[in-house]
Amino acid sequence: MAKQEKRTELKVTAIENGTVIDHIPPQSVFQVINILGLSRVKNQIMVGTNLDSQKLGKKGIIKVSKKYFESEEINKIALVAPSATLIVIKDFTVVYKAKVEIPQHITKIVKCINPNCITNHEDIPTNFTVIEREDGLRLHCNYCEKYTKKENIHFV
Repeated sequence: MAKQEKRTELKVTAIENGTVIDHIPPQSVFQVINILGLSRVKNQIMVGTNLDSQKLGKKGIIKVSKKYFESEEINKIALVAPSATLIVIKDFTVVYKAKVEIPQHITKIVKCINPNCITNHEDIPTNFTVIEREDGLRLHCNYCEKYTKKENIHFV
């Protein structure tokens, strides 16, 4: 009987067309899935978390077949997983690869934490200035002047 070799890697099928979100902090993988509404997508999705990474130690990855993300969706990813890389695949070929960038301004995609803010009572889109500090990311509401810490961000 032939001796079997031990497998040390998991092979995952490449996607023909779609997007790969790589280098996600492991603790943010399921938050990215939720904010992008990927649980409702009918396309093939591969999710990996706590995978070994030379850059991060551990990382998460999400592969979504036949899906390309809009700028608002990319901004959501950047807010919760600023180390993420977006890779666009067409015909099994990488056509675009870039690290997500935290935008300077956010509109419409985040709810203001202040219950008295006009955006929580009127049909007015939210508008925030993004402030990156040593102690973390904060969003400054351009209407009521309140600050929202990263851990308190609620996406609409």
